[in-house]
Amino acid sequence: MAKILVVDDEKMIVKGIRFSLLQDQYEVDCAYDGEEAVELARKTEYDVVLLDLMLPKMDGMQVCQNIREFSNMPIIMLTAKGDDMDKILGLEYGADDYITKPFNILEVKARIKAIIRRSQNGRKAGEEAESETMLVTGDLRLDTQGRRLFILGQEINVTAREFDLLELLVRHPNRVYSREELLNLIWGYEYPGDVRTVDVHIRRLREKIEANPSEPKYIYTKWGVGYYYKQ
Repeated sequence: MAKILVVDDEKMIVKGIRFSLLQDQYEVDCAYDGEEAVELARKTEYDVVLLDLMLPKMDGMQVCQNIREFSNMPIIMLTAKGDDMDKILGLEYGADDYITKPFNILEVKARIKAIIRRSQNGRKAGEEAESETMLVTGDLRLDTQGRRLFILGQEINVTAREFDLLELLVRHPNRVYSREELLNLIWGYEYPGDVRTVDVHIRRLREKIEANPSEPKYIYTKWGVGYYYKQ
């Protein structure tokens, strides 16, 4: 049974989301401020965290940043603001997705199911292809079953979407993917976001894996076309 953490200071919203998710047989925990959310996330590895941006004690950005220090559990940011900058900042701080309030609960559940399905498919693929559980190229090593990244033997903490992006590029070295292709392949054709989402994730990934992000060693830009992993 998948475990979901719902974080919002508006108790009626939490109650509604929780009721709907319970109908789909999810296990649901609730938090009403940022500190409580981080505390629960430290105790339990959730399949998805629904995280509101505006929270007491610690805002959603801070919560996201704190969780990313110890876990890669998928985070969907909930925000009442329509400003694109809030969405971009959420991605910068480690969120995997975002939904703008007011939202349709069916959309929320669809996003949750998509994230969980990708995670399950990744685990299943690892179990069915033992020989492909470890991708090694140069000093970079991806454990596709454990979804862990190592560079020169040191583990690098990346989010679920960052790992998916890197794995796709590594599996197809020197193949240039347009931003639109990456958005469709990693986020899905139904994803309502735009290609800036890809740029944010690539930039954040480079900051984690490149010694000098302005002179990348792993992920290259084909100007006017897209991104590729150079082998």
